[in-house]
Amino acid sequence: MRRDPFDEPPDDDPYELYASEEEVFSADTHVDPAEERAVAELRDRFKQDRVFYSRQLEVQLEGSFFHWVTNRAVKRLVAEDHVVAEERDVENSSSVNLLWRKSYRYPRREAAKVHALVEEYSRPAVSEAVGSNGENLVLEGFSRHQFVQRGRNVNAFGAKAWQRTNQDIDFIFERDGHAYGIEVKNALGYMDKDEFDSKSDLCFELDLIPVFVVRMVPRTWLEELRKLGGFVLVIKFQLYPKLLGPLASRMRDELGLPVDTPATLWEGTMERFLKWHHAPSGDGDS
Repeated sequence: MRRDPFDEPPDDDPYELYASEEEVFSADTHVDPAEERAVAELRDRFKQDRVFYSRQLEVQLEGSFFHWVTNRAVKRLVAEDHVVAEERDVENSSSVNLLWRKSYRYPRREAAKVHALVEEYSRPAVSEAVGSNGENLVLEGFSRHQFVQRGRNVNAFGAKAWQRTNQDIDFIFERDGHAYGIEVKNALGYMDKDEFDSKSDLCFELDLIPVFVVRMVPRTWLEELRKLGGFVLVIKFQLYPKLLGPLASRMRDELGLPVDTPATLWEGTMERFLKWHHAPSGDGDS
């Protein structure tokens, strides 16, 4: 039986072995050591007769490398003619970059299967349902712990309003005299850094404490926001609704993606936020 991560206590560090280093280049060789390690890891992975795609590899290797490091390493292997890259359109979305070892003799059947599954989970109806599910789980989780909702999809709070962009924040919750602006991103990839920064600024402008509930972001972003008084609640899994359970199972089993279908946010996830909420000056762990 597959072990359900939502039935187990979360790790103290939600990143586990996640890359903690900045991108550091040698002054003499201009070599990024993280990229070199990612290239070596990918060479080993591409020894398999398998078809991968870029986002899949970024997510699978995020325990060791930032997504952009893996992406650069993939491009190097393609440029070195070690890996074949084939871009295919995805209906109602962008394209997918399929990848396989050049010596893989018969990749077409598997490439078609991977492409079809990516196209299925990229459909607008699926994306909308997954996004709404993430927000609903967060709403239930915070409400269950006596956080009072003060707004949803808003860009004003009290006498203040955000006018620099047309953006809003998903939720405003309040408890124990603290008001939080909460943005939810239930996606496989990192959210856009410009959006991360502007949503943080929106919260500060409205005298809200910025909180991001995400599957994953780079640790450097987390630390940056923590120093400013905000918080990133890392889920690690993309949360699909129960009705899409068969699709989630295929994504997990066939593509090795961190996808699951919990009925609620596991209690340990909320406990991490509560620990930070109750910590003096909000200096608990993200």
